[in-house]
Amino acid sequence: MKRWGYYFVCIGVMCGMLLGAYWGNRVVSVISEGLSGNSRHCVILDPGHGGEDGGASSCTGRLESAYNLEIALRLDDLLRLLGYDTKLIRKEDVSVYTTGQTIAQKKVSDLKERVKTVNAAPNGILISIHQNYFTDSRYSGAQVFYGTSDGSEALAKKLQAAVVTTLNPGSRRNAKRGRGIYLLEHIRCPGVLVECGFLSNPQEEALLREPSYQKKLCCVIGTALSQYLNP
Repeated sequence: MKRWGYYFVCIGVMCGMLLGAYWGNRVVSVISEGLSGNSRHCVILDPGHGGEDGGASSCTGRLESAYNLEIALRLDDLLRLLGYDTKLIRKEDVSVYTTGQTIAQKKVSDLKERVKTVNAAPNGILISIHQNYFTDSRYSGAQVFYGTSDGSEALAKKLQAAVVTTLNPGSRRNAKRGRGIYLLEHIRCPGVLVECGFLSNPQEEALLREPSYQKKLCCVIGTALSQYLNP
């Protein structure tokens, strides 16, 4: 009965998100702000980059940090609506460094602060939101990277399969170990980094700018996370 209740909630959320495409960019936030989390897990949402570190620049000249923040805010709304405790590493276009004079020093501090925030959360699960970029504009499709901590690979594979099935049919991309990704290599809880798509691909970049597509992406991530936590 509990599982059926979850499915009904998901259907309601998805309907609300579809209506939100017409009645406002973040309609679900109106509902979610009145609910308290009831999950034993804390989902830490990390919109990559921010502030003076804008990340990649899309084919239209827009910075990656803006896409990351929009998607993370929508995902936060959805997860809180489903009853999860969440924590956003940033809620606006800022970097989270605490020390450093040069850009390089600030980036190092920023990453360390993100790791500190993740590791301080009880029963944490990290979902870091990023966008991909490549010099050849033909490439497209989301890809999920995972860390070394227990549960990370299983979560990444669940997310990758859901994204391919729902949003990128025919994609041959697989979940990969995030070698050299500082954040994933230094956290102690399950963690993944989701490259939502290629900003260098004009068709995919246009989708990633669309509120309706961002909401679909969040529904896919939220459903896969729930399936991982409730096998």
